[in-house]
Order: sequence, then C-alpha cells, then structure tokens
Amino acid sequence: AICRTCPLLASCTSNAKAERSITRHVWREARERTDANRLTSWGKAIYKRRKETVERSFADAKQLLGHRYARFRGLTGVTCQCLLAATAQNIKKIAMALTKAPTPSPA
Repeated sequence: AICRTCPLLASCTSNAKAERSITRHVWREARERTDANRLTSWGKAIYKRRKETVERSFADAKQLLGHRYARFRGLTGVTCQCLLAATAQNIKKIAMALTKAPTPSPA
C-alpha cells in the first residue's frame, strides 16, 4: 500500500514477465530491526556511551599508538602493527583495571 503511491516505485521494481516485484537488499530487515532497537530509550543510552568507549579507543589508537600512518609495507607488516597496537591497548586496559582504587562499601 505504501509503495503504490511512492514516486520512486519504478526505480525499485522490475517488470519481468509483466509482474511487478519489489526488490530489497538482503540485510534490509536486519537494518530495520537494528534501527528500531537503537531508537528506543535503552538504545539511545547505549549509543551515547559509544563515544566514551569505542570511539575513544579508536582515537587513542590513532593518536598514541601509530594508526595514523603505516610503519611497514604490505599486508603482513600492517597487520603486525595493528596487532601490536591492540596488544598495547589491552595491556593498558588491564593495568588500569588492576590499579583502580577499590570503591568503599556502604556501612
């Protein structure tokens, strides 16, 4: 019913065998479910934390661990550089977790 009045109907349908069929990308349903989940209040809260965790990790890798430029040539060399940087990030994360001050328990 929505597609009948759409001005872009001709671009997403085919006229094979005088029968019109709508073609959609194979991941379209998964994308719609993901978007619906992301737009809930829970999804918005999780997405807001993304900049503090995932994006910060990529920024650290780019600024501090040399991801701005490849130091080696070839797939093997660049892969080794990425793995070493990821290892350094993980060691830093472990060290931060081990040295975190214990939180006082409510008495």
